[in-house]
Amino acid sequence: MGSGKQKDTDAIVQKLNEILEFEISGVTRYLHYSFMMFGASRIPITGWLRGHATDGMNHATQCGEWITALGGHPTVKVRPTPEGHKHDVKTMLTEALTFEREGMAKYVELFELARDQNIALEDWARKIMGEEQAHIYEMDKMLRT
Repeated sequence: MGSGKQKDTDAIVQKLNEILEFEISGVTRYLHYSFMMFGASRIPITGWLRGHATDGMNHATQCGEWITALGGHPTVKVRPTPEGHKHDVKTMLTEALTFEREGMAKYVELFELARDQNIALEDWARKIMGEEQAHIYEMDKMLRT
């Protein structure tokens, strides 16, 4: 059995791999939404959705770098992305808001694992939590009438 520190590192790497799968799924989700956007608001919303796909790719890349820095092996698994078959803006934003809240919870879990174990990872998780919270607020405002 490994030391306590190794157990902590293993738990952190496992959580980072879970987040990596989640972020890659988000890239797929947001790209799909952008393809399915129609109507007068298509251009600005498509750009906004693709921006979220880019954010997800950046977060996934950073997760992979953290995993290897900690001696782990980044997963090649991709979490399934559900297809709701309803593509109106309100439905897509509602699904995206639920997704963002789930992502925030994963980063909070990572932060708790990293707290007092790895200050650099703790700071990175805090930064991403700030970005995720901003996304949540933004989507919530977009859904208000």
